Amino acid sequence: MTAPITGSSNRKWLWLSIVAIAAAGTWFAFRWIDWKRGESAGTLTKSTDRKKQPAKVAICIPLLKPIVEWDEFPGRLEAVESVEVRSRVSGYLKISNFKEGQKVERGQVLAEIDPRPFRAELKRSESNALESQAKLQQAITAIDQAKAEAERAAARQELTRKQVERMRSLRLQNAVSQDELDVAEAAAIEAEANLVVARSSIKSAEANFTAAEAGVEIADAAVKIAELNLSYTQIIAPISGLIGQRFITEGNMVSGGTNESTLITTIVTTDPIHCYFDADENTYLKYTKLAKDGIRPSSRDVLNPVYVALADDRKSFPYKGHMDFVDNRFDRQTGTIRGRAILPNPDSTLAPGMFVRLRLPGGPERETLLIPDKAVGTDQAEKFVIVVNDRNIAEKRFIKLGPISHGLRIVREGLDGNEKVVVSGLQRVKPGGEVEIVESEDVLFIEDSLPDTYQPYTREDAIVPEKLPAANAVENAEPSSESPQSDANDSTPRAPKSGS
Repeated sequence: MTAPITGSSNRKWLWLSIVAIAAAGTWFAFRWIDWKRGESAGTLTKSTDRKKQPAKVAICIPLLKPIVEWDEFPGRLEAVESVEVRSRVSGYLKISNFKEGQKVERGQVLAEIDPRPFRAELKRSESNALESQAKLQQAITAIDQAKAEAERAAARQELTRKQVERMRSLRLQNAVSQDELDVAEAAAIEAEANLVVARSSIKSAEANFTAAEAGVEIADAAVKIAELNLSYTQIIAPISGLIGQRFITEGNMVSGGTNESTLITTIVTTDPIHCYFDADENTYLKYTKLAKDGIRPSSRDVLNPVYVALADDRKSFPYKGHMDFVDNRFDRQTGTIRGRAILPNPDSTLAPGMFVRLRLPGGPERETLLIPDKAVGTDQAEKFVIVVNDRNIAEKRFIKLGPISHGLRIVREGLDGNEKVVVSGLQRVKPGGEVEIVESEDVLFIEDSLPDTYQPYTREDAIVPEKLPAANAVENAEPSSESPQSDANDSTPRAPKSGS
């Protein structure tokens, strides 16, 4: 009877303990949540307090300087003169006398085609010329002979005419018979016919003389062509310059005299040298407007200076020249117009085919606003800066930029030069928010390698390449001592021309 009562009491105390523990746990849980909420509220309050503090920034005042704005273009160097050396006659290459990659002089013998077939052809032509000259002499003799025959026929005709007249007088007196008169008249008719034949022989002889004279001219022309072809066996440098790779070696057959003649080598001039570049339509229109307004003369009219830098010239443009050509139309494929500058190159540092950077004056010397490039931000396709007003409030100002000059960025529109431009702490600034200026930086103006003023070249100072006729196209050129033409002339006498 006692055990059941004891078990019920224990269960009662067990349930009371569980309830007490649950109540205590709930109380502690609510206290912990309240504590956490208080801590979070304190952190949020501190964060809100920090946001309310103004952003600390460094500013600068834009620099106003008189400079020349130089436009930059990518360019490529090209030789002023370039020649593909090819043979003008076909034959086997006998020898080549040049060292690849070295300088050659105008008129220098570069290679020689086997001259023996051409010497033989020259001798044959000269023999034909002698034969034609002999035929001409025969024609002259034939004319003299025909004239002599005509004179004899004329004398014979005159004699027979007089005999007929006498015979007719005697016939009237019956001193001669009719048969004798008929014989005399027949002889007169025959003499007249012989005179006509003799005169025709003169015309025939004169025609033969004309043909013989033409034959002499043809033979002389053939001799000249043979002499030219023999001289063409020596391939000479048309211009002075740097010679390129040898594309064919001795013993190979060289095809000459056509558009597809065998390429032997190339020669390019190096001093002076051209630089080609392309400008877009907007740049062209800008230059055109400046020229019309009389602000900057067009490169078509004056020799505007240019400065060129190579790939390893990072901070300077050491090569100076001037414009000498602007194309007459835009390229339909690229929408650009081609310009060309010329530069001196006495030490051959500049080589044809090199890529360069070219600077051309984009306008005259004028006051220009400059700011550090780090102050410029980008908002999609637009550029902006943050300026601080008199109430230390940040303002977003959209600007139009130019190129970098003297280590600074050119500002064309958007600033007047009196603004406080944020250069440090730009990421912490919110437009419309308050800022705190902690530092005012000086704008560092770096002296550039390009001048801040310029003058076009005068015509006296212009770089003008020397223009000479190609050495392989000059008439009456003196042959060299090794010329096969000289050998041929020494060994075979020249046929005389008609009338000589």
